Amino acid sequence: MHIDSYQFGKIVIDGQSYNSDLIILGDTVQSDWWRKQGHSLTAEDLDTILKAKPSVLVVGCGASGLMEIPDETRQALKKRNIQLEMFDSYKAVQKFNEISEAGVNVAAAIHLTC
Repeated sequence: MHIDSYQFGKIVIDGQSYNSDLIILGDTVQSDWWRKQGHSLTAEDLDTILKAKPSVLVVGCGASGLMEIPDETRQALKKRNIQLEMFDSYKAVQKFNEISEAGVNVAAAIHLTC
């Protein structure tokens, strides 16, 4: 998958536009992704990613980087040997594309606003 563009509230992936937070896992996009605690990312929010065990998870923490990743979530990823890369969503999009193009098994969880 390739992320064509990102702007506040909108992302385009392989030519398809999305206007809600989403997860990219393998060749699928899970749109309308919601977190239980708003701007805090829990392990439960990442259930499908934790089960799939990609090598890397790129998290887009929003345009201003406001979404937080608590220690419990970081530990759940570490326990499954999933490398966490977290950035504001602009940088996360770039990083996802770089890692994906390198042939690494990468997933993304991207918050489109804030």
